[in-house]
Amino acid sequence: MLSGTTLFRSTVEADLDRLLDCAVDEPISWADPDRLRSFLETGHYRHDRMWVAEQDGRIIARAVWWGLPDGDSPLALDCLWVHPSVPDRVELAAELLRHAHKGYGDAPAYHVFVANGWRDDPEVTAAIDWRWRAGALAGLTDELERLRYEWTRGTPVPEASDRLVFRAEDDDEVFVEAFSRVAVGTLDHHTRQALATTDPEAQAREDVEDYRSMPGDRGWWRLAYTPDGDLVGVALPSANAGGPVVGYLGVVPEHRGHGYADDLLGEITRLHAERGAERIVADTDAVNVPMARAFERSGYHNFAVRLVLSAPSDPLNA
Repeated sequence: MLSGTTLFRSTVEADLDRLLDCAVDEPISWADPDRLRSFLETGHYRHDRMWVAEQDGRIIARAVWWGLPDGDSPLALDCLWVHPSVPDRVELAAELLRHAHKGYGDAPAYHVFVANGWRDDPEVTAAIDWRWRAGALAGLTDELERLRYEWTRGTPVPEASDRLVFRAEDDDEVFVEAFSRVAVGTLDHHTRQALATTDPEAQAREDVEDYRSMPGDRGWWRLAYTPDGDLVGVALPSANAGGPVVGYLGVVPEHRGHGYADDLLGEITRLHAERGAERIVADTDAVNVPMARAFERSGYHNFAVRLVLSAPSDPLNA
């Protein structure tokens, strides 16, 4: 166990200069000084969402969580740092996460962004290894790899679908029903994980609320139908703090296997491009091969990887 002289606490404004000195020198995404200042200003970082381990008034570990400015709880761990002089970085980091999780009441997932081919870089794998072991000790044992894609201005814009009709819909309940239908048999890890502990309607309602909370305009959302009015799927162009994103797309089970994901992605891309987007970003699970191929067919380029470490939803695996 760690020494009793170690203090674990959330931060206050007076800590800012010392927080800015916590520099990660490993090849891994982290909350650098510019990001820290900027996100504190926007409210995506808050002092009650940053925790430190302190000995003799010296910060020896720092964890930074990201969340929506008006959200009640943080949504993701953005940065985990332990001073290189600490003998057991894994145990100290794990203990820091445990204290923060008690304060939050849950364990937000840890998101790390790395380059393609990261497994072939010993420095990257070493930086990930101790953080992943610390996260696992703190209850984050579910590992996921997501491929990051981007469409950039100059890439051909998909033509409008000639086999689907896209409609806006103001009623959130219609989207809740559509989301719950799309969830059946989905390959999306997040949805499958959530459905282990909740029913499709409740999960759909939560997803709709999450997408409503994003900066993207609610009026962009579309439902896709066959010409005779049968629901095929959902296409949600959206945005985050970095700009336009492919928020969500999915096909209902009875219409899968016909390449409709291309039509939905094309509609999202076309709507963003018409609004002048220079870049559109999207993620998909590495195991979701059909979706990855749809991105590639639509002119999206795989530019990076997102690694996610989270607490398991299934109580039997907790």
